[in-house]
Amino acid sequence: MIDPAPSPAPAVEEHRFPCNACGADFRYDPGGDQMVCDHCGNTQPLEIAGPWAAQNALREIDYLEALRDGGASGAEEEVTRVLSCPNCGAQTEFQPEVHAKECPFCATPVVTDTGEHRHIKPAAVIPFALSEEAAKKAMTDWLGRRWFAPSGLQKYARKGRRMNGIYVPYWTYDARTASRYRGQRGTIYYVTGSRIVNGKRVTTREARVRWSPASGRVARAFDDVLVLATRSLPKRFTDALAPWDLSDLIPYTPEPLAGFRAEGYTVPLEDGMAEARAYMDRVIARDVRMDIGGDRQRIDELQTQISGVTFKHILLPVWVAAYRYGGKSYRFVVNGQDGKVAGERPYSAFKIALAVIVAMIVGAAVAYLTGQQP
Repeated sequence: MIDPAPSPAPAVEEHRFPCNACGADFRYDPGGDQMVCDHCGNTQPLEIAGPWAAQNALREIDYLEALRDGGASGAEEEVTRVLSCPNCGAQTEFQPEVHAKECPFCATPVVTDTGEHRHIKPAAVIPFALSEEAAKKAMTDWLGRRWFAPSGLQKYARKGRRMNGIYVPYWTYDARTASRYRGQRGTIYYVTGSRIVNGKRVTTREARVRWSPASGRVARAFDDVLVLATRSLPKRFTDALAPWDLSDLIPYTPEPLAGFRAEGYTVPLEDGMAEARAYMDRVIARDVRMDIGGDRQRIDELQTQISGVTFKHILLPVWVAAYRYGGKSYRFVVNGQDGKVAGERPYSAFKIALAVIVAMIVGAAVAYLTGQQP
């Protein structure tokens, strides 16, 4: 785990974007590339770098140097005020005056003083492209396609509270790998024979595998292996929002975060690398099997050298809804880039019972009609 050096902490970063017409705060308008004042309706264009310029401006940070220097080598740090949820562990940024809030990830009431969180500053962000209205429609449409969901929940979600736009933290890792392997290549062949079946001799064809030794080398350059840097949401939810189009990344600026929240990472840099390495190992094993060829493959020994490991801390846009309905908590997430939806699968006991009764009636009717046929 990265332990920051005992140097003076950076000052807490607080960003406000006052409207030049009325003084109220601007917020970022998803998909509009502009700042909007909800108080007076004033707008202000926001210049966002194009994808090619942005990609050239994004700088990777050397992973080993960051570990040696406690994260200070090449990685800017910042201090933000966060509210920690005692239920799911989310660390969400809030304004300094906020002292009581409901967790946007699990709807747990949180009453605590805001604390300070020192961390590696995000290098890049994908701004929200989906508005709250569009995200809510995507969620209610998703619920509507689940017949066994409680009808009241869909109506409650449609008319209920606002969704929370949250920038969720991720790590990305780049690396070069060179692997040597020893294994076996299997070739399928067939042996023809015969046997007696029901008193008759029949011809049989049996598949067998002939194994031969194989060895070689494979190499691969990994780019932007994406690892979720928080545990506040179930991983099955966030995995369902993939894939993300990382070509939309722009260098981090605070403007796209205006009016939204940002979650601090809780997965340390090393833990994220361990997950990225597990993914790389699976891809390398697949490459080895392709290199071995044949019909079947066995990998007896695999040694990989990894070099040039770099990383970035990035923020990705997610709309989050957490509802308490019928004594239960339901969570839904919507990809703020393209509208993919994931969440709890709610079930209505009444609808399930009704479906069982209908099935029994239909089954009884079919059996009766079949029995009446001559």
